[in-house]
Amino acid sequence: MSEHVRVVEVSPRDGLQNEKAIVPSAIKIELIERLAACGYDTVEATSFVSPKWVPQLADAEAVLAGLTRKPGVRYPVLVPNLQGYLRARLAGASDIAVFTAASEAFNHRNINASIDESIVRFEPVLAQARVDGVRVRGYVSTVLGCPYQGEVPVADVVRVAARLFELGCAEISLGDTIGVGTPGRARAMLRAVAAAVPMSALAVHFHDTYGQALANILACLEEGVRVVDAAVAGTGGCPYAHGASGNVASEDVIYMLQGMGLETGVDLDALVATGHWLAMQLGRPTGSRVGRARAPEAVR
Repeated sequence: MSEHVRVVEVSPRDGLQNEKAIVPSAIKIELIERLAACGYDTVEATSFVSPKWVPQLADAEAVLAGLTRKPGVRYPVLVPNLQGYLRARLAGASDIAVFTAASEAFNHRNINASIDESIVRFEPVLAQARVDGVRVRGYVSTVLGCPYQGEVPVADVVRVAARLFELGCAEISLGDTIGVGTPGRARAMLRAVAAAVPMSALAVHFHDTYGQALANILACLEEGVRVVDAAVAGTGGCPYAHGASGNVASEDVIYMLQGMGLETGVDLDALVATGHWLAMQLGRPTGSRVGRARAPEAVR
């Protein structure tokens, strides 16, 4: 039996949140349901941050209300604080995620708080989640570089990831938000974090700005990571980083993993079709190389 790698699909939230044109709720719901039908066990659905900051996801309640959930699939949502957590729970969320950065400069520009202040904001979230029996995922962004600070010391990444794990996050996703990482640096960062947090609790999240995402994922797989974030059609990007392209495309990740003999449970053909469907909704070509190589005649 081949080894399993869990791919977390983040396109409905991280992929769509920076789209300038508002995507209708019905399209978001269809995207989530299509992805679940592809075989994912985790599809990040939306975010309960203030609509003032992320207008694209102002319909979080409507999306969760309209979603037909597939048994066995988790639909985590992002929350910034206890108020967001309570909104999410009232809307029916059973998995949540919290977020901070390893860069002080990025945190100040992104959420107007220091790293420590951001953690203080969601300490009550984790406490309440423990009471409610809700699984929490923690995101640490800018783990390999920051658009304002430049290099981010590995020690800072380790400190933040370890703190999230201590507070009760079941999984920590390490994000190269602006896509500047290279395989050697990604490997060294992951190895350092894994000395403080069990590898089984770590995930990696790469953007493909410099075309390094797949190489970085491979380096991290060789270190032992078995959870990878990706977004169908390569949607997403960092609004705070010049030239930052989208998340690594799920189709490309699944193709690589299958070629390595690793099991994902995801139907690649169905995923490619979903990527083309989403690209059509957004009015642009898919950002996936595998998607372009396998494009149906109608979209070649």
